[in-house]
Amino acid sequence: MKKKTENRVIIFDTTLRDGEQCPGASMGLREKLEVARQLARLNVDIIEAGFPIASPGDFAGVQAVAKEIKGPRIAGLARCVPRDIETCAEAVAPAGDRARIHVFLATSAIHRQYKLKKAKEEIIKQSVKGVKLARKHVRDVQFSPEDASRTEPDFLAEVCKAAIDAGATTINIPDTVGYAVPDEFGGLIAYLFEHIPELADVTVHVHCHNDLGLAVANSLAAVKNGARGIECTINGLGERAGNCSLEEVVMAMRTRADAYGLWTDIRTRELYRTSRLVSQLTGMVVQRNKAIVGANAFAHEAGIHQDGILKERTTYEIMRPEDVGITGTELVLGKHSGRHAFANHLQKLGFKLSAKELETAYRNFVDLADKKKNIYDDDLVAIAQEIMRDLPSVFTLDYLHVSAGTGTVPTATVRLKRGDRVIQDAACGDGPVDAALKTIDRIAGVQGRLLDYSLQAITKDKDAMGEVSLRVDFNKGHLVSGKASSTDIVEASAKAYLNCVNRFLVEDRAGTRKRTPRRK
Repeated sequence: MKKKTENRVIIFDTTLRDGEQCPGASMGLREKLEVARQLARLNVDIIEAGFPIASPGDFAGVQAVAKEIKGPRIAGLARCVPRDIETCAEAVAPAGDRARIHVFLATSAIHRQYKLKKAKEEIIKQSVKGVKLARKHVRDVQFSPEDASRTEPDFLAEVCKAAIDAGATTINIPDTVGYAVPDEFGGLIAYLFEHIPELADVTVHVHCHNDLGLAVANSLAAVKNGARGIECTINGLGERAGNCSLEEVVMAMRTRADAYGLWTDIRTRELYRTSRLVSQLTGMVVQRNKAIVGANAFAHEAGIHQDGILKERTTYEIMRPEDVGITGTELVLGKHSGRHAFANHLQKLGFKLSAKELETAYRNFVDLADKKKNIYDDDLVAIAQEIMRDLPSVFTLDYLHVSAGTGTVPTATVRLKRGDRVIQDAACGDGPVDAALKTIDRIAGVQGRLLDYSLQAITKDKDAMGEVSLRVDFNKGHLVSGKASSTDIVEASAKAYLNCVNRFLVEDRAGTRKRTPRRK
């Protein structure tokens, strides 16, 4: 059946911007590029690469993605403020004709009164100025009325019309705090099409948050009522409860084409790989019962279900695992696998390493192969991730020994190197991890308070590598996230914490803490 152009839904991925705002999910430059490359292979239409004004790191990330990634449009976010827009324009400029500036301004009564302290007329005036300034830099300008779902519909229509008249080519309707419900949100989109004839000349997007668990449902209600762009993230990452999940909304439209009659250009066989990559690089675990990409998504335990599946898969499966990239087979490498097989498989996984980095990665692979029987894809991702990380190296871990057990006071001996200097110390703690972290504090001369700590097995079997993700508060408010992996969870914990310590020392010395302007 021929697909109608007017039924195509644009997929706007904001994993690198809104997804990265999820606490603990921050990525370095190399990691952002790896995700962007995979998003291009997934064939998303637009990549929102970041919020350039937020920090020098965000600016560099957006600019790097704009320079390297071909295919998708590259967007940067900016408030309707001249400095934001000028900075964003500079960051996305390398994308040329594919560059997009995404400007936003809050419009709801609660935001006007308490956050902006502006009247309706001032909101319209500032929105128009922001769009016009952005149009001086790029032809593709997107405008978002922040907190649109709680804005008076008549005023929302007035603001959107003014933005279109000023030159906006895309109007995005955000459910910023996840307050809307499907019937209401779909009705709002229908209302806007009815009251703004100019919407026929632009593209209408929606950007839904998941605070009530309705982001996907609200997005589907919106496209059923005329919207033709969905802003979403891989694994539903995002602030608070997250965003509309890309894999869920795409597969809902594909699986229920009979209900929606809509389609996307997403290469769905790349969904599972993309999910795993983002999970690894952000340290955010995908819950086992997550739709589409969770470990249990295609698992059947009940006997009656298993019997039905064996007779006819469609009795209990509405999608084929292969359609989202789950093949049921995974190439297993071992200690006798050569450099060529190793390099080839890393390339298939999407990693772009230099010759020097590849050699280091291969040595780490051989060391790991001596410790465990089989090496899985996720092990290779962890190895590549360690090599890629743009981490400051004030201190490096040279030696770690812990003693712990029933009736024993947990003690850690740690030796760190700082340049040519080697420093060793020991400390006791509530457990081996606590002891190791306290020893690192003593050597580095810092005092970190652990806010979040998570450990996940990267692969299966008893010899699986463990990845530790943590968030640390230094100096009452200087928050730093870090992660590391090892077959030894105490070593992984120490390395992750040391990454945080190093980053804190460098940022504190340089005064480069990330600003957090209000964002959509």
